[in-house]
Amino acid sequence: MLFVLGVCAGSFLNVVLYRLRTGDSPLRGRSYCDNCKKPIAWYDNIPLLSFLILSGKCRHCQRQIPIDYPIVEALTGIQFVWLYWLLKVNFNFFGRVEGFYSLALLAYWLVLFAGSLAIAVYDLKYMLIPDEILLPLIGLSLLRLPVSGQWQVVPVGIISAAFLWLLWKLTRGRGMGEGDIRLGLLMGLVLGWPQIIIAYFVAFLTGALWGVILIIARGKSLKTKVAFGPFLLLGMLIAKLFGWPIWQWYFKLL
Repeated sequence: MLFVLGVCAGSFLNVVLYRLRTGDSPLRGRSYCDNCKKPIAWYDNIPLLSFLILSGKCRHCQRQIPIDYPIVEALTGIQFVWLYWLLKVNFNFFGRVEGFYSLALLAYWLVLFAGSLAIAVYDLKYMLIPDEILLPLIGLSLLRLPVSGQWQVVPVGIISAAFLWLLWKLTRGRGMGEGDIRLGLLMGLVLGWPQIIIAYFVAFLTGALWGVILIIARGKSLKTKVAFGPFLLLGMLIAKLFGWPIWQWYFKLL
């Protein structure tokens, strides 16, 4: 059930990402082929399944459907399932609902990480972090604070954003974009201390490794621009899941 819900959410995210680029409203009008512009029938718009039935091609013009569409749908479905798995100790989705807070907590994490996936994909494709998705996620994180009572994450978010702003100023915008600064605020609000340190360590490490791979495998140079948002979001994900055990393990080594 959650996987089906997730792939449907992923399909909607694909529409949002495409129409953010074209300037169309994601909430109005039927889906259409971005090549021939013909409307897509409902039976050709079933997440994942229609892509397989059509062999990844538009029914009308036979142009190849971008592979990132089914990938986003599948990843969002998988994401919904493992988020439930992580929360199932405190929330039995298929059994009894343990109060409104449990339902709201599940919805919060589903929206947060589905939105994070959308931001990562958009940044990879267009080298831009969409405020239309990022700012609502920041607002959602702030709305949770009166319920969670974890107000200590607010200064962490501010310091996190200030750190990326400083890097942006020092590199004169060549090291990262302004969207990364706002993303740093979200990371701080979601993680708090000390998980934010783990997130940045993972982000800079994986970003550097990817840069080395691009230089060796594709002949890129050190001046080649690389979207940094996906690495920040990967760091946020790993820090949220494993940040505290990693922090404890590190200090045990010392």
